[in-house]
Amino acid sequence: MELQLARVDYLQVGVTSQKTMKLLPASRRRATQKIVIGDHDGVVTCFGIKKGEAMPVFKTLPGQRITRLELGGALNTPQEKIFVATGSEVRGFTKRGKQFLSFETNLTENIKAMHISGADLFLCASYIYNHYCDCKDQHYYLSGDKINDVLCLPVEKLSCIRPILACQDRVLRVLQGSDLLYEVEVSGPPTVLALNNGNGGDSGEELLFGTSDGKVGLIQVSSASPVHKWEVRNEKKRGGILCIDNFDILGDGVKELLVGRDDGMLEIYNFESTNEPILRYDHALSESITSIQGGCVGKDGYDEILASTYSGWVTGLTTEPIHREGGSGEELKISQEMQNKISSLRNELEHLQIKVLQEREKYQQSSQSSTALSAVPAFSVNDKFTLNKDDASYSLILEVQTAIDNVLVQSDVPIDLLDVDKNSAVVSFSGCDSEPNSNFLLATYRCQANTTRLELKIRSIEGQYGTLQAYVTPRIQPKTCQLCQYQIKPLSLHQRTHFIDHDRPMNTLMLKGHFSFAEIHSWVVFCLPEVPEKTPIGDSVTFYFQNTFLDTQLESTYRLPAQNISSVQIFEAEFRFVRHEANALNKGEGFFKSDNISTISILKDVLSKEATKRKINLNISYDINEVSVNHTLKLIHPKLEYQLLLAKKVQLIDALKELQVHEGNMDFLIPEYRCILEEADNLLEEYKKQPAHLERLYGMITDLFIDKFKFKGTNVKTKVPLLLEILDSYDQNALIAFFDAAA
Repeated sequence: MELQLARVDYLQVGVTSQKTMKLLPASRRRATQKIVIGDHDGVVTCFGIKKGEAMPVFKTLPGQRITRLELGGALNTPQEKIFVATGSEVRGFTKRGKQFLSFETNLTENIKAMHISGADLFLCASYIYNHYCDCKDQHYYLSGDKINDVLCLPVEKLSCIRPILACQDRVLRVLQGSDLLYEVEVSGPPTVLALNNGNGGDSGEELLFGTSDGKVGLIQVSSASPVHKWEVRNEKKRGGILCIDNFDILGDGVKELLVGRDDGMLEIYNFESTNEPILRYDHALSESITSIQGGCVGKDGYDEILASTYSGWVTGLTTEPIHREGGSGEELKISQEMQNKISSLRNELEHLQIKVLQEREKYQQSSQSSTALSAVPAFSVNDKFTLNKDDASYSLILEVQTAIDNVLVQSDVPIDLLDVDKNSAVVSFSGCDSEPNSNFLLATYRCQANTTRLELKIRSIEGQYGTLQAYVTPRIQPKTCQLCQYQIKPLSLHQRTHFIDHDRPMNTLMLKGHFSFAEIHSWVVFCLPEVPEKTPIGDSVTFYFQNTFLDTQLESTYRLPAQNISSVQIFEAEFRFVRHEANALNKGEGFFKSDNISTISILKDVLSKEATKRKINLNISYDINEVSVNHTLKLIHPKLEYQLLLAKKVQLIDALKELQVHEGNMDFLIPEYRCILEEADNLLEEYKKQPAHLERLYGMITDLFIDKFKFKGTNVKTKVPLLLEILDSYDQNALIAFFDAAA
């Protein structure tokens, strides 16, 4: 049966965070449920819907930002107690709004994730996990990377507590007490966790996860090892997953999978004839979906999907028809209930318009007085700057609680702005003088009315690093803007991965010097994306990376030798003296391996510069594998060949179209040219989406050529024009022969 849902906007609260809206359990089957939601103003709002209107149950006073909202209660009873995380505190409310709990935790940071199971409370800050039972500290774990979400498998089914952390380094960490039981590698950074079917499935071990690059998967988390059940790829290139739920919206006895994304897409998947979900329905909202639930809200007997958005809208997609038919042959008529609602909204709108005019006049008068103080209106910007593996570009997403007027983008490093299909803003470029001010890009995006979310795509050049700045100006009075800054790193196109191919020909860069473990880690953070800012625990760490543009790889290992002065010596001696001696003996080591010489060259230059800034002497050595150069050229070959062919086809389109108009048909053309004309629109669109793609590949080959001989102490920049001539009439064998002969 076809799924038909009608959209209803119920209420708007303040700006909301991820997983801060829930439906309270119903008193009977398919009876209307109350909605509870927390916002950034610190207000918990509980309301129900009666005759299409939001009827308040309770509303708390403002306070610190609410980052999580969960329902709890005794096991095997209705979960109708409301718990909110605000700052480092957890508060509990009854369904009537009476506060019964105020638990100040021992966390030094704000709570980022929370889960409740009976008397057990699971809390996470950025890197720290804490387990409390009856508000008493039980277990503690320090994660190696940022924690995005936490969940515990149902205790009533497993008879044991098995918490799971979703961490930014593409890993789910399964805990046992304060210890790590094992790690589950997933394909993207997991942002949200949920129990399959709301109860972990038949075994209680089935866990749903969503990633920041838009994938959804199911894993069975057993006591021994994980079992990957299925994964839905992000074929349509939609936004990241922020919320997941299960609900039987079709009424067929099987719960559907509900997914909310950060680009406003709400999706419903069902399980028809296979064990894997199939997309059944989707609906586009204009802003990111922070929470999603299935239940009965608007009217008894009518199920619906309820979603909350970033700016605080609570929106339902209901199975209830929004129009009623008058009779056979009559036109659709608006019900009396809907007419009353429209009339009420018009009166409310007129009242608000009058109030706005009065407040604006009052502000103008006060701002012109001799004792005037200018009030800058505060607004929140929800931003996200992530690397896309598919096309080796960065997505910059800016979301504001009110309409955006314009966004000014400035960069002190060369970057390309790429077209985004869903971006309706008008972009204009201003001339830049790169020499005195290091200003390489200045672009303004003018947004259409009611645009609250803007997505930009950029592509950087590895080796060129600096800062990208976005000045966001919303449509509010008086005019104000907010500055958002993003670092373009030296190896900006590299992405963390779980493993690399150790059989590839590798070049090695070795560093030794009087630097601490924290210092070399800070250099790696400066050079590479997706590295946690917090210094790893222990004396050694290894990270693996893959270049999203060329598919080359990098292995980064750094450690401290064991022969440092003992803690007894530190305790007995004067603090300053021992700290000086410790630094003198503290000789660190760093090893960087890559199958791309240019990656090693960039690291060598940047790390040397960073060490010089801190007046640290580095002993740098390297081992260059000549075979790796031809290996990298072979990796570039299919991309270069494809781009050259695409450019050639695009150049022929105008001439072929002119011939077609002149001759009246294209029967006389050879099949290859007919195919170009038939695919002309697609070819032009693809070429437009990849500006300077060919020049980028030329630049990478040129850098590879220069870097190969730089490590030999030879300057070959005078031979670059000859290299470009070979690239213009590209032949792989001729290019490899040129690289070999240039020695």
